[in-house]
Amino acid sequence: MVATEPQSDSVQAGPGLLGQLIRFGVIGGFCALLDLGTYSLLRAIGMDATPWVDLARAISFVVGTTTAFFLNRRFTFAGGRRDGNAQVGAFVLLYVVTFFVAVGVNQLMLHVLPESAWKATLAWVVSQATATVINFVMLKWVVFRERPVKEN
Repeated sequence: MVATEPQSDSVQAGPGLLGQLIRFGVIGGFCALLDLGTYSLLRAIGMDATPWVDLARAISFVVGTTTAFFLNRRFTFAGGRRDGNAQVGAFVLLYVVTFFVAVGVNQLMLHVLPESAWKATLAWVVSQATATVINFVMLKWVVFRERPVKEN
């Protein structure tokens, strides 16, 4: 059977949930390394004591998550991509919330974890994991939510 509908050639199926999780994981891994690298660099140049360590975590979060947003928008959640203020507003709100979660969890972990050579890195990992779970759920089902296709 030959398709005669002109839009049938332009319909692109998304990668599905498993594909999105894999893409999100790969992009997230790259951006997490970028985030951790930024955090480590800032701490190495003197931002390793309070309140500077919190500022270092804030800066690294912004670098990592901004990169993740644009990569995920393009490669992971392209089916839900829309231009407009609503999507940008949802993104900003999500990242404001996860920003405070990441910085707050990092600060909490720095206070509760025992002293060790890995304390700051482990605090970063816990804060990053918490922010990552929140980000995937909210990006998938709120910011880049795919609208059902209306059939005529």
